[in-house]
Amino acid sequence: MKIDSKAFRVGEGHKVRLKDTPTRVAPYYRDKADYERLLQNHVARLRALQPLLYAHDRYALLIIFQAMDTAGKDGAIKHVMSGVNPQGCEVHSFKHPGPEALAHDFLWRAAQRFPERGRIGIFNRSYYEEVLIVRVHPELLQAQLLPEDTLENDGKLWERRYESIRGVERHLHRNGTRVVKFFLHLSREEQRRRLLSRFDEPEKNWKVSAADIEERKYWKEYMRAYEACLGATSTRHAPWYAVPADDKLNARLIVSQVILETLESMPLAYPKVDAKRRAELRRLRRALEKDASAQF
Repeated sequence: MKIDSKAFRVGEGHKVRLKDTPTRVAPYYRDKADYERLLQNHVARLRALQPLLYAHDRYALLIIFQAMDTAGKDGAIKHVMSGVNPQGCEVHSFKHPGPEALAHDFLWRAAQRFPERGRIGIFNRSYYEEVLIVRVHPELLQAQLLPEDTLENDGKLWERRYESIRGVERHLHRNGTRVVKFFLHLSREEQRRRLLSRFDEPEKNWKVSAADIEERKYWKEYMRAYEACLGATSTRHAPWYAVPADDKLNARLIVSQVILETLESMPLAYPKVDAKRRAELRRLRRALEKDASAQF
């Protein structure tokens, strides 16, 4: 079955209702072997496109993953990007901001990690935490040293942050960085099952924390925050994709398909060799051949 990525794209200005958005769709694979074949095909195509992106050296790709805990962000990054050259791809995970980050605006630390031209950057969580977890837990704002009038006018705080995010993503697009964003949409029941598996499997015990269980109490608040965020910040140039994540294998196929389509939409080409360059290459070749013959 062909993956229609447009089915998962959040339209610009669209009012998002996550309870009406599927967390599971019919699988795009027949069985595990078929999934492996399809994913490896996607990985091979990504592997072929990456050096073209690097050689063209005019564009970059920024991939953002946001989701509730256990939704499969790490697994998607690991499996989908398994074939790319690590020299041309950087993954950054954004934890709670430290003192240096808190002394700057909320976009500052992410801006230090935007990918260079010719490269792929992956954000495992991102500046979007500032309109998600901070919106659910507004007490976190107190540590951000914001001006008093900003905090007092908090009715517009989130809209202004959405505006800032749209602005920086528009700036990135204008300067050659293509931005694609994935919300891995997991059901509350599937999260419960995955958390329980971390208790049952000793090698996963380290992943369990009291915070994971505590945050489940705020599920409805998180869903409202995601709905507002996706609707306000999905644009033509930096779209969100709400990927059904209850089936991890299906989610990886959807994610890899979208990344492929994004790279294939770029007008990439290897640098052209003009007459002057060809003459230089001939001269360099003659010098190299002469150098080899001089050794005997």
